[in-house]
Amino acid sequence: MSYEAIVVGGNFAGLSAAMQLARALRRVLLVDAGAPRNRYSPASHGFLGQDGQTPAAIMREGKRQLALYPTVTIRDGEVVHARADGGEFVIDIEGGGEERVARIVLATGIRDTLPEISGLRERWGHSVLHCPYCHGYEVSGGRLGVLANHPLSAHSAMLIPDCGETTYFTQALFEPDEEQLVRLTARGVRIERSPVVELLGDSPRLEAVRLTDGRIVPLDAVFVAPKTAMASPLAEQLGCVFDDGPFGPVIRTGDNKETSVKGVFAAGDAASAMHNATLASASGVLAGVHCHQSLAMQSAG
Repeated sequence: MSYEAIVVGGNFAGLSAAMQLARALRRVLLVDAGAPRNRYSPASHGFLGQDGQTPAAIMREGKRQLALYPTVTIRDGEVVHARADGGEFVIDIEGGGEERVARIVLATGIRDTLPEISGLRERWGHSVLHCPYCHGYEVSGGRLGVLANHPLSAHSAMLIPDCGETTYFTQALFEPDEEQLVRLTARGVRIERSPVVELLGDSPRLEAVRLTDGRIVPLDAVFVAPKTAMASPLAEQLGCVFDDGPFGPVIRTGDNKETSVKGVFAAGDAASAMHNATLASASGVLAGVHCHQSLAMQSAG
């Protein structure tokens, strides 16, 4: 084998995992398809030491530092297939042939599916946001909305008023129950039952939303929780078990970030119901550390 481990994905989780393996002097291949989930966001926030940096800049510097380790190889490309072969794994890189490795770390990320509302997609990551901890500070003081597309949307609407005046749009899909209504009212949240059908303004800025009854509601930003799916088929190909997360499937892992398939580890958004840059990086560290320990214990017999 040319490499002992392959890390699939070059975002925060994958780079963090590869760094631990590199510092353990293991031969590691990092393959990055170059399409991270956070590519639509102009800045990463709440990440200690990196607050306000673009995700691309953080990853670029991470790759630069990682490339200084002599046991690391970084390749651009997409891993299109993976399979177990005895006690090892075989991976196929599009246009780059086949590699055989002892361990795999999946940092393959997830794909977001947004509600089909006119003007929403082109504002994603700018004035259409998903996380108050990642973006709430930047829109604080503005007129804010929460578009309900999930049973947890009312819970999200209870958090947003700390950032600004908030309207909860039920979209005629997720009416708050009695307890939620009491709490939303206590938080000063306005309830709007006429669905949003269009976002208005000079994109990516948001100035207002149009409702199905024709009314225009001025807004500066809206929060919406997208439904998610695996961005890569590799976990399924390898036979990993999935759990049902609140927004979509999540790769099941133990505390050591190993999946249900021995020798396959997973980190980042694909393996967590909570999505956050710091958490993704931390899970990558755990995956890298335990991947190394797995290799070391194997050589110890």
